Amino acid sequence: MEINKILEQTQKDNVKFILLQFTDIFGVVKSLTIHTKHLADSFQYGTWFDGSSIEGFARIHESDMVLKPDVTTYAVVPWLSADNGRTARFICDIYKPDGKPFEGDPRFILKKVIKETKEIGFEYNVGPEMEFFLFKKENEELRPLPHDRASYFDLSTDQAYTIRRDMILTLERFGIDVEASHHEVALGQHEIDFKYDNALKTADSATTLRFVLKAIAQEHDLHATFMPKPIMGINGSGMHIHQSLFNLATGKNAFYNEDDKYKLSKIAYNFIAGQLQHIKAMSAVLSPTVNSYKRLIPGFEAPVYISWARINRSALIRIPKYSTGKEQSIRVELRSPDPSCNLYLAFAVMLKAGLDGIRRKIKPPEPVEEDIYNFNDAKLGSLNIATLPGSLKEALNELKNDELIQQALGEHTYENYIKAKTKEWNEYNLQVTQWELDKYLEIY
Repeated sequence: MEINKILEQTQKDNVKFILLQFTDIFGVVKSLTIHTKHLADSFQYGTWFDGSSIEGFARIHESDMVLKPDVTTYAVVPWLSADNGRTARFICDIYKPDGKPFEGDPRFILKKVIKETKEIGFEYNVGPEMEFFLFKKENEELRPLPHDRASYFDLSTDQAYTIRRDMILTLERFGIDVEASHHEVALGQHEIDFKYDNALKTADSATTLRFVLKAIAQEHDLHATFMPKPIMGINGSGMHIHQSLFNLATGKNAFYNEDDKYKLSKIAYNFIAGQLQHIKAMSAVLSPTVNSYKRLIPGFEAPVYISWARINRSALIRIPKYSTGKEQSIRVELRSPDPSCNLYLAFAVMLKAGLDGIRRKIKPPEPVEEDIYNFNDAKLGSLNIATLPGSLKEALNELKNDELIQQALGEHTYENYIKAKTKEWNEYNLQVTQWELDKYLEIY
């Protein structure tokens, strides 16, 4: 019935072409275009494509794969529409020729962990704060040239207000409920926040947000980037992720406990402890690029030390304050991820780690409410505060030693992810940078 309604809607919307969208293991949106007359067949039988051409999917001799559109993700793409016909998109699930879900599909990987969560009576809700930069082009060349000179929450010098307005209006046409937007701390840096939802819908929305923002920026002759640290010496772009578990039977927030000083339940404490225990391995997914670790250094608001707190923004996990009567809003904020990650894989490993804490009833360490950046090594040691990996290489080594996070990714994706990211690290190591030439060429 839903399919018939969507087919009717495409006619009403004068849709002539369909983008069948999915992501590779890096979270990059890929798409295949079909004519609307083939949409009914795509719903029933799927649309075949060559998986060997997609990073981390399949080898040449096993390349045939099938895209099946998710009927709930229908949206008309405004900037691809014309008088003689419009273009719409669907986010797809990926299947193998035998009709079974493809184990390397990032969306399927998240669905598996969500299923585990529902089996123990919970729904995982998330809300990411996505930061990005807008850069100008110089002679049609892309360089890190900030679009404006504004700072945090500025309006008078915020030249991107109208651009963000266009972005928000477009996101709403994709069914994304934007709650707030503002200029961020760094020059040319911005943030758009949308309403939290279940993990799958949020991953779909956040992935959609990235390709929408890039398209709208391009219409303004700008470039939107989610690169974590594009400019040395100023804040990078993070993606703080707010998380909560809701009880499926009661509809209430399972993280809330009126009698606790932090208003946190035992389940919430266990969830925090699980994420703290697995964060080093998770970093390979949450902070997935060489550049990610240029952001994760003290002094630029990004967390480095593995700790948690209520009000301390230098902590890795923070418990945002809530207002009386807003018990449903009690949540746990993980502050290390950045917006270059694959959202499906990120939410999958975060949830898997939290569930591990719940199943094993792990207790977190005491919260640290002081500014950890001011601690010396002796104090860090006395409080047993560890640090996040300092490089992609270190994060990959941690991932190789964490069976739970490997299990969350699945054997196929784990092996391909390690292979691809190791290649990325090795390519980086071969580079001779301008800093090295400036530092060493003359004196040695």
